[in-house]
Amino acid sequence: MNHKKLFRLQEILQEMTETGFVSGANCLVWQGGQEQCYYEAGMRDLATQLPITRDTIFRLYSMTKPITAAAVMLLLEEGRIDLYDPVADYLPGFQNQEVMTDGMLTPVKRPVILQDLLNMTSGLTYPGEGCPTEIRTDLLMDEVITNLSSPQALTTCEIMNRLGKIPLAFQPGEKWHYGMSADVLGAVVEMVSGMRFGDFLRKRIFEPLHMNDTAFYVPPEKQSRFSKAYQSAGKRLEEFHFPHLGISNDMKTPPAFESGGAGLASTIDDYARFAQMLLRRGSYENVSLLSPQTVDFMAHAHLAPALNPYVWQWESLSGCTYANLMRNMKDPGAAISLSRPGEFGWDGWMGTYMAIDPADDMFLLLMLQKVDTGTTAYTRRIRNVVFSALD
Repeated sequence: MNHKKLFRLQEILQEMTETGFVSGANCLVWQGGQEQCYYEAGMRDLATQLPITRDTIFRLYSMTKPITAAAVMLLLEEGRIDLYDPVADYLPGFQNQEVMTDGMLTPVKRPVILQDLLNMTSGLTYPGEGCPTEIRTDLLMDEVITNLSSPQALTTCEIMNRLGKIPLAFQPGEKWHYGMSADVLGAVVEMVSGMRFGDFLRKRIFEPLHMNDTAFYVPPEKQSRFSKAYQSAGKRLEEFHFPHLGISNDMKTPPAFESGGAGLASTIDDYARFAQMLLRRGSYENVSLLSPQTVDFMAHAHLAPALNPYVWQWESLSGCTYANLMRNMKDPGAAISLSRPGEFGWDGWMGTYMAIDPADDMFLLLMLQKVDTGTTAYTRRIRNVVFSALD
């Protein structure tokens, strides 16, 4: 890669922090079997002026989802699940589901299956106010948040069985809509494995990949490395302290709800090990976590073409399809930043970002902590630098 071009990444990170867009960020590019660059800028804690470092821990939010997909693939390889299995086979709350259509409840034409959860075609939503499903989901998650620190805190399976009783927003398989499908998969993994979801991830993914700083909470001895979360307040940043999607912001104690869609915290180096495993089609150093065939399916499965327009309603996903809890670039000419066919990855609510480009043996990671961020103009500028630096 052209390292003179890559140095522009440092300048972009500096601009992000000096303009007050974020408190701090770091970025890593891996290509051709080695790290090509790592840059950092700004602070993980503005009040105490603690800087962003390589071992800074970040809330992943939706960058938890690819890890959840990998957990499901482990069960798939072992023949313990079939993607056509009804979710109700594992979670009784999904039995006899109904769909809310024009204010009327109608039975589902077919049950929600595991593949619907992986592809976000389940009819489940996130909390919101746009439709009855979002409103009911919002009420459920408010209850989860209210009980977060109490002995009555709801567990992963309890929440997902309750979620299954909420009428769906559409018939399973007929639309694409981003929602709590990955959280349901976390509960499915628990039911199939007989382990708590976090224990399964630790034993089957984090320990083999030496992801020692990745978990559903940040213990006391690591809290000093845990980045503060921020939100915009006019032209300045202020700390964000509130739970979101049932996840405690301080993450100080092991949660009852281990969110497969949003609950993990990690470092850029830990996530780089996971990204290397995907880039190397299932292997990391001397560990074979998944088979090449499984990773190929995980990275290159796609929606039926008729469903892609639902995905394209998100500007940042133009040119992409979606499957296995990740975007997949199908038409770089329709994208709004430089890309390659087959590039895949995802982002998070606080701005964490992953792009894996098998064609160029490359991946990009970006970590920051600002709410309601996802893929930003800065993210696309960083992508453009990285893809243009490929020789």
